[in-house]
Amino acid sequence: MPRAEWKVATTWDGQPVSLQEEVALSLDWDEERAELRVDAPFHDDPPPFGPPGVKPGLWEYEVVELFLVGLDQRYLEIEIGPHGHHLVLELHGCRHAIREGLALALDVQREGNRWQATAGFPAAWLPAGLFAANAFAIHGEGRARRFLAASALPGPAPDFHQIACFPPLLLS
Repeated sequence: MPRAEWKVATTWDGQPVSLQEEVALSLDWDEERAELRVDAPFHDDPPPFGPPGVKPGLWEYEVVELFLVGLDQRYLEIEIGPHGHHLVLELHGCRHAIREGLALALDVQREGNRWQATAGFPAAWLPAGLFAANAFAIHGEGRARRFLAASALPGPAPDFHQIACFPPLLLS
């Protein structure tokens, strides 16, 4: 069973963050199922409106994101928030969603100043020829908003859809 792991330990442009702000993600999969695990600090940002489940625009709230890149500029974006909201987008080309709102089997637990999530989904959602990935975390409001990355990205502002800049997927 392949396994990949990421540590979100810098700002989007490569500045180190404190140990308390770091996020860990892992993805395991076989021919049938994939399972994403998240361990993140809980910043207690206001939750999205509505019950837990699929939430368009989740990137506007406290969230952890994983982008998985395959052949032909196809990629999967998985977003999970600490209140049980999630968003999964299948994209073909930069920001061009071909499927969105895919429902995860999601379990989120908050304890103290941390939260953990386990998200299950069909392995068929993974892009064919999976070869690169990056993970991100966003929290805070207004000028205090923080954009963090496992692998830093270029540019004058955070842009997580720079898939050509993502590092190769490393399996453990």
